[in-house]
Amino acid sequence: MGLLSGKKILLGISGGIAAYKTPFLVRQIVQHGAEVKVVMTPSAKDFVTPLTLATLSKNPVLSTFTATDLDNPVWNDHVELALWADLMLIAPATSNTLSSMVQGRCNNLLLAVYLSSKCPVFVAPAMDLDMYSHPSNKRNLEALVSYGTNVLPVGEGFLASGLEGKGRMMEPEEIVSKIVDFFNPSLPLKGKKVLITAGPTYEAIDPVRFIGNHASGKMGFALAEVAAQHGAEVILISGPTHEKINHPSILLEKVISAEEMFTSVKKHYPQVAIAIAAAAVADFKPKNSAKQKIKKQQGLESIPMIPTVDILAYMGEHKSGQFLLGFALETENELENAKNKLTQKNLDGIVLNSLRDPESGFTVSTNKITYIDANSTVKEFPLQSKLDCAKTIFGQILKP
Repeated sequence: MGLLSGKKILLGISGGIAAYKTPFLVRQIVQHGAEVKVVMTPSAKDFVTPLTLATLSKNPVLSTFTATDLDNPVWNDHVELALWADLMLIAPATSNTLSSMVQGRCNNLLLAVYLSSKCPVFVAPAMDLDMYSHPSNKRNLEALVSYGTNVLPVGEGFLASGLEGKGRMMEPEEIVSKIVDFFNPSLPLKGKKVLITAGPTYEAIDPVRFIGNHASGKMGFALAEVAAQHGAEVILISGPTHEKINHPSILLEKVISAEEMFTSVKKHYPQVAIAIAAAAVADFKPKNSAKQKIKKQQGLESIPMIPTVDILAYMGEHKSGQFLLGFALETENELENAKNKLTQKNLDGIVLNSLRDPESGFTVSTNKITYIDANSTVKEFPLQSKLDCAKTIFGQILKP
């Protein structure tokens, strides 16, 4: 279930170059579980096609007061549209549209819907920097705020004119984040950063071959999704995997080796509130990695190995208020080994995985976990999907 599940979002698009970003905006809102309907000004169709938006929203896109169905005129009821929405978002909101909103001008369907709306209204201004800084536009934005409209800040950077400065429309993922925050003001991880490691690491034997393991990254990616659903800004550091992220609040950093993962963890660890080490980091790597591919004729009698950097031990030694959760995958003396790891690595909790159940482990989509807290209290959970496992784990982390 998404953070906008069941919500009805009406997206108004006016005719500015930033309209090219609206397909990404629609997709992200839909991914959060909301239903989206789109109303465009006629000029907006110069920048993005109604067909694209209709395909992504799975709803017809409207831009005129009437439409033709089998040669018969059909009224596009602006009042009905306005009453349908839980929230109206106008993005991009051009200088012309903002001025019309303030003055109550009603010369297109988008403005008629806005003037009929009773739901919260968000606008994402987009214009060149001189237009944005002009006193008339400043007054218009101030007037909209006084009307109760939520005016989103503009971004700063390169503009369509070739100039650089303030005036860019807020990026789609940031807009969605603002809407999510509006509908979910008390999410337990709102305003907090969560670091999660996922997947395997590959340790090079030569430029072609490596030592790795069967970790898929499914558990780590599920944890990242649940953390984001709880309002967190998530930093997901993952080794090689086929898994994809779906939530705009997840920043994915891809790494290959244990050393690369360690470097990324060190960079982000001091800023996070919660860190979850779900990656299956290789314990050993070749002492020397060949510069060229080792030929079969050369033979390879042995591969001298050395330990990789102990990322979890580093995190335990350098805790400064973070909640640190580890994972243990054991094949014997499971509970004893997991409890020892909990103590040795200075963890606040540990999740024990077992390979004894054929439906749990690396490559499958289910798992059977045991959660052990800092007091060595053990809680076993039944076989469930890895997404449900992630929800269970956060339930333990966030319990009073």
